[in-house]
Amino acid sequence: MKHGLKSPLFWILTLIMLVNIYVIAFYAPVEKTMGIVQKVFYFHVASAWVGLLALCVVFAASVLYLWKRSERTNNLALASAEIGTVFISCTLLTGPLWAYPIWNTWWTWDPRLTTTLVLWFMYVAYIALQGGSATESRKRLAAVYGIICVVNVPLVFFSTRWWRSIHPVVVTSEGMALTPKMKVAMFLSVGVFSLLYVYLLNIRLKSLDLEQRVKRLKAELFA
Repeated sequence: MKHGLKSPLFWILTLIMLVNIYVIAFYAPVEKTMGIVQKVFYFHVASAWVGLLALCVVFAASVLYLWKRSERTNNLALASAEIGTVFISCTLLTGPLWAYPIWNTWWTWDPRLTTTLVLWFMYVAYIALQGGSATESRKRLAAVYGIICVVNVPLVFFSTRWWRSIHPVVVTSEGMALTPKMKVAMFLSVGVFSLLYVYLLNIRLKSLDLEQRVKRLKAELFA
């Protein structure tokens, strides 16, 4: 499969992302209370969704690695963790941009913000465990750690329900506190960011496979 400027998937994804930006900017209405800054919400929620999704993939791939000892599943977990770190970083950056005009502060130790920050550190720690020429024992340790980390996914998602929080709750028992056009923009953003995640994951997996092939060839050459 081709990647980059020669890939049809690249141009299709680019077109869909441009459509998503148009929908956010012009189709979705301006929120009456927060104003134009509320539009950051669509990028914020989509980034958070992918950040949680990526950790679930790390969890599944780690389980498979401990079961099958397949290098491919270890690469899948590592690639997903790297991409998840990027999206969670976007979540932590877009959150203050959206919240500052409302909360009058860039950061507060709100349960949702705190658990998301902890998730970012978990991602970084996982990548550190896998860093460099990881031995088999370190890969097993990283797999166990990746399985444990998934505990933070429900903590992040339900933090606004379980603890007192000023973070807005988008999905409630009464439905979503969004207008129909806002729902279109949000679901489109989530879908586009999910496709971007899959696209980047595929590229990174191929990159890791090539790195390992080069290492094996070097080992055979200098053996």
